[in-house]
Amino acid sequence: MILSTLAAAGGHIRFDQLGLDPVALDLGFFTLKWYSLAYLAGILVGWWYLLKLLAQPGAPMARRHADDMVFYATLGIILGGRIGYVLFYGEDMWSDPWRILRLWDGGMSFHGGVVGTSIGILLMARKHKLNWLRIHDYVACCAPFGLFFGRLANFVNGELWGKPTDVAWGIVFPNTVAGGLDPARHPSQLYEAGLEGIVLGALLWFLFWRTNARYQPGKLVGWFLLGYGLSRFFVEFFREADEQLMEFARQTGLHMGQWLTLPMIAGGIYLIVTANRRRQRIEPIAGSESVA
Repeated sequence: MILSTLAAAGGHIRFDQLGLDPVALDLGFFTLKWYSLAYLAGILVGWWYLLKLLAQPGAPMARRHADDMVFYATLGIILGGRIGYVLFYGEDMWSDPWRILRLWDGGMSFHGGVVGTSIGILLMARKHKLNWLRIHDYVACCAPFGLFFGRLANFVNGELWGKPTDVAWGIVFPNTVAGGLDPARHPSQLYEAGLEGIVLGALLWFLFWRTNARYQPGKLVGWFLLGYGLSRFFVEFFREADEQLMEFARQTGLHMGQWLTLPMIAGGIYLIVTANRRRQRIEPIAGSESVA
């Protein structure tokens, strides 16, 4: 099967022969897409992992706060992601403003989602008088799950593909060249799933469980920002720019995604470098024993 697929594609894999379908469930009156399931899986698995982190000494909030925070974070992801996409990538939407409200048409910005989630956490922290930055540290450790599932969903959808390539693992995605022969392309969605999901997740796991980083407010979220920023900046060299921003990429020399990662990289470095001076004696939300 694999050999015949490679032969038919001239040595490359043909996406339309992988048997992937963006729709996970179609009941006629109801359609469920893998992209929606990816968001749901990222939130649920992230929430489960967050509870594991909060069970450790010195947690910045209790279980009751975590349940409340999931609501704020989910709202921030959806609203921030959509608004960010419209502002940074959705130039064609301004001609039909009603499309901005049509979430089912797709189009979400990770950078917008980060801002939205940060605002949601800030509101929740102020409501319960909790340390906003330390909560961010814990949430940052959970974010790679959503990134991993989201990038896999991008691949299943056959979207956000990479630049043309001759590498053996190049994939021929359909309809990537108007009126021409579709070339093999980098599966950049899988590159991002590996770097932003697996590698970054493993780094944050090590820092949380094997170091004292969680007692230095801002250090974990700093590593998340730096790790994601560097991963995204690197993969964008193998990823095709969004169609509506091709000219922008040619004029500036970088993709929009790369420009948006620069503040993340700078902010991440700042939080890491200054984290030790914010180290303090941590009083856990539940219990009385202090953790240095």
